[in-house]
Amino acid sequence: MKRWGESPFESLLPPETVLGQMEMAVIVCDRFSNVIYGNAFAADLFGYGEEYVGHSVLSLSIAEEDHDQATELARHVLKGGVWEGTFSNVRGDGSTVYTRAHAVPLRHPSGAIDGIVIFAREALRSNQRDQDRYGLLDRIGERLSASLELEQTLRRVADTLVPQFADHVFIDLFAGDRLFRRVSRHAAGWAPPPGTWAEVDEPIFYPAEHFCAKAMNRRDAVLVEDIVQHRFSAPTESSQRLGDDMGITSVIAAPLLARGELLGVMSLALSNLSKRPDPHYDGFDRDLVGAIASRVALAIDNAMLFEEERETALAFQKNLLPGDLPPKLDGLKIAWRYEPAKPLESHGHGVQTQVGGDWYDVIPLSAGRVGIVIGDVEGRGARAAAIMGQLRAALRAFAQDDKSPADILRKLDEWVRTMERPDRPRYGDETVRPPLVSCTYFVYDAWSRTLSFANAGHDPPLLIVDGEVSDLELNSKGAMLGVRGPGVGGDILFNEETCELKPGATFILYTDGLIERRPKEDGDYYTREQSRQMLRDAVAAVARRDVESIADAAYQAVPGDIDDDAAIVVVRTSAEELAVEQRAFSAEPIMVSEARRMAAETFAAWGMVDDKAELACLLVSEVVTNVVLHAASPAPTRELVLEGAQVFAFDETPWDLGDLHRREPVSKEFRLRLRRGAESIWVEVFDSDMRLPRIRSAGETDEGGRGLYLVDQLATRWGSRPTKDGKAVWFELPLR
Repeated sequence: MKRWGESPFESLLPPETVLGQMEMAVIVCDRFSNVIYGNAFAADLFGYGEEYVGHSVLSLSIAEEDHDQATELARHVLKGGVWEGTFSNVRGDGSTVYTRAHAVPLRHPSGAIDGIVIFAREALRSNQRDQDRYGLLDRIGERLSASLELEQTLRRVADTLVPQFADHVFIDLFAGDRLFRRVSRHAAGWAPPPGTWAEVDEPIFYPAEHFCAKAMNRRDAVLVEDIVQHRFSAPTESSQRLGDDMGITSVIAAPLLARGELLGVMSLALSNLSKRPDPHYDGFDRDLVGAIASRVALAIDNAMLFEEERETALAFQKNLLPGDLPPKLDGLKIAWRYEPAKPLESHGHGVQTQVGGDWYDVIPLSAGRVGIVIGDVEGRGARAAAIMGQLRAALRAFAQDDKSPADILRKLDEWVRTMERPDRPRYGDETVRPPLVSCTYFVYDAWSRTLSFANAGHDPPLLIVDGEVSDLELNSKGAMLGVRGPGVGGDILFNEETCELKPGATFILYTDGLIERRPKEDGDYYTREQSRQMLRDAVAAVARRDVESIADAAYQAVPGDIDDDAAIVVVRTSAEELAVEQRAFSAEPIMVSEARRMAAETFAAWGMVDDKAELACLLVSEVVTNVVLHAASPAPTRELVLEGAQVFAFDETPWDLGDLHRREPVSKEFRLRLRRGAESIWVEVFDSDMRLPRIRSAGETDEGGRGLYLVDQLATRWGSRPTKDGKAVWFELPLR
């Protein structure tokens, strides 16, 4: 039986052979990488005996992660090459040794390659401190890559260094011209007494002879092997005394440099706190800390740049969102929540860190009606926030036309299509796709309890009726804004839907960040339906409580971390009926006084003071007179098309030819509707004339033309809007 360290040729050699004298392991393998010889130094280095002779070189307990490297060594050398590298080996006693290996081909006198000769020496014996050294850079790199948020970045650095490599870690960063402490971490949960070492967020000043000041001035890592020589350079006497008491033995300070700019300084110290066998740093440690500081500085710089961009986008978005919703809306109670995305640790899905383009708004419309919108712009960051701001402004402008929700979405879709996506370059005549936007627009009339809405690819709201939670049924989800329909230039149709809400009904609008943003503990996301069910259950538990409680419950419904911004709007209708009076009149001058009389009686019943009631009656007379005058005047001539024996108007309504010669006036009427709110009254006059009124300048000798001018000057607000069968002219006045 061959013994490790012996050779069949050794009996022919002098006792002190060259191989026996070498303080380097010599291992000979055959063409199949099986060990056929190892000298005495190899036996001592690896701590193995004869059992590995005749076995694969991998039997020297080369670490599994180095097996591919060992295979590559054999392949390369057997082709006649020379190879050099470092291996991690587990010794016979279980300890780890790092070996630096140099391999050459073993050639037969004929020139053929018969095997491999490996020369190896110890690179670094693996005690705990050496293991920390070898793995520290990798661990730092992995942890720094998992976050772009500054506080998390600093915390990760401290957690990695203490206690594996240091008993005390300090990171000081510049804010303007002043240096502030941002990290103060210590082993064993120890904390410095107040008034000794600078605390987090406190300014700090280092004397010129202090090692941190030297590191920043030299722009290089500074090693203090004997801290006693530098004890008098401490920033304060109290910090000096504490350093003596703690038994600070060795310190390394390294500047934090990124893109040529000095961001601050990082200092590490060893002390008697952790009772290390050798609490001193050496030159290798100094170089290692310098390399670590370079990575940390780059991560800090990236985090600071990201936070600056994020804060800009967040401020931009918050300023574009409504700061406060209208404080009082008749027949409605509203609560809202908006939470931007927060930086997250990576869970295998990437790091989600930027604010998005979620938005919401509540828009007062004519006659006490309210427009409510919620939406989400595709993408994140300042660009998405900017697009969101433009969308909100555009929708507010379109909403003032008082058109139907479907018409509003059609106009908004047309406007979105004109926006080019700046993140996609234009190549030749390629069309740049506009941003994609999902949103739902609602119009609620508290007096009739009618909710009209149109949807553009957004999730349906939740509806609470008598404590029961369900989805508000949408017959059509609709396409997102910015998506073209079938064919070139095809338009997307947005369908308007209407429903009547019961007294006290509540509906909850939200963006997808509420149900898609939160991962499970194992890193997988909840399915959409799972999240929606959690939301329904959470809302059902507080369905009969106030809107603020419902908003809180909705926001906390799905457990986990935030990785997308979320907007929530909770709207509850009043359980009480709102006061309204209306009556139809024939469109004749004599009916002006009748309409005024009805208004006066209603205003008196509502408790309006005399001067307010008189003003309201005056404006009612002016608006009604305007409607009656225009009802008596001919409408614009419609183009007629003769087809056979019938004449068709442009709306394809058939008329008999005999009707063209009749002179009998067509009977017309108008409807006066008065609404009372908590602080205002609204007056609406409806008629079948499509023409919208406008203010005109009356001459000095004109007998009329001043009615709408009076309304414009005396009413709080006024306007007109088209209806399905004509128009409505309205104005608002304070109740008291």
